[in-house]
Amino acid sequence: MEGSPAEPPPAAGGAAVFGAAARPLWLLNPDITYLNHGSFGATPRAVLEAQAEWRRRMEFEPVRFMTQIRDGLLREAAATLAAFLGASGDDLVFVDNATTGINTILQSLVLEAGDEVVTTSHVYPAVRLTLEEVCGRRRARLVEAAVPFPARDEDCVLEAIDAAMAPHTRLAVIDHVTSPTALVLPIKRIAKLCAARGVRLLVDGAHAPGMLTLDLPEIGAEWYVGNCHKWLCAPKGCGFLWARREAQASLKPLVISHGYRSGFTAAFDWTGTRDPTPFLAIEAAIDFRRRFGETALRTYVANLAATAAEQLSAAWQSDIGSGPALRGAMVTVKLPDTGSQVTLAAAERLHDRLFDEWRIEVPVLPFAGSLWVRISAFAYNELGDYARLAAAFAPGIGRAA
Repeated sequence: MEGSPAEPPPAAGGAAVFGAAARPLWLLNPDITYLNHGSFGATPRAVLEAQAEWRRRMEFEPVRFMTQIRDGLLREAAATLAAFLGASGDDLVFVDNATTGINTILQSLVLEAGDEVVTTSHVYPAVRLTLEEVCGRRRARLVEAAVPFPARDEDCVLEAIDAAMAPHTRLAVIDHVTSPTALVLPIKRIAKLCAARGVRLLVDGAHAPGMLTLDLPEIGAEWYVGNCHKWLCAPKGCGFLWARREAQASLKPLVISHGYRSGFTAAFDWTGTRDPTPFLAIEAAIDFRRRFGETALRTYVANLAATAAEQLSAAWQSDIGSGPALRGAMVTVKLPDTGSQVTLAAAERLHDRLFDEWRIEVPVLPFAGSLWVRISAFAYNELGDYARLAAAFAPGIGRAA
């Protein structure tokens, strides 16, 4: 509806505007400076309205919807998402989130005693726990490639992963965008390295869909999992698992139900009674982004994140965690000396003080012996948001620590 807060407002040139003018498109608390789109995203009003309509349709005729209509709708939604990711809908299934996808693949793999699995020192903590559990059961060895941090260029990433591989390496589990440090890893080069070494590659793309332009088959990995509730603007509980055709037969959903033994997509589409509306709202999420313009949106958030990081670094006279080639819509910046211990508890206390005293939501993370903030940029952000964060640590104004 014209003039609705669910529609991106037009600029003078006809394109959607960004920053404070776009913020009413979300339900975000106007009293909070929100610099943490990367953790759980923020679902726009228009997408929530679309999801509510799907729920209304489901509850109008619950049995018919779940038994006769739902499966076809899921495949249509999968085809829409796959096209956005450069893939085929027949090779993509929905899961609750990227961690569920990682667990699914790792639980399906056959690892033997003495096999080695390589990941990086920047792996998402929940995935590290999963890898430790799976490798422990199979008596396989988990090896973490020590990727430098700050990381200046792609070569240092490749060199670290290459050095971690050995004759017994069977699998690599690598982030496309690292969660604790916001590095955009050169995933195509990593895939070529794995292929040359005869190592299977599983990509944790939790942050990549919507942040980066993706062509999943072109990457060269065997499996790719991702979240849609972050940069793609879908509702919470919407993730996907993509697999090459030859790798699909061995995959088993974590929950075996009626669709099992009926093919790859059928096995995953029905794993019991779950709410399908986060998946069905994916078309609304993609449409919402396209009203801004995909290229315009990605350019805006990448440039904003880079500029904000440079300004914070200059204000604090501190390091940025990534060189320009490894940056996306999130960037980590080292905090000035806060006098705090470099522990998770100290980071959480500092996060809470920023929120309570400055009304700023931003992750504070301990890594490589220092505390860092991981800033995110999205359509509703503008440079003034990051100026507030800079001021929280400015001498003479009132340091947050």
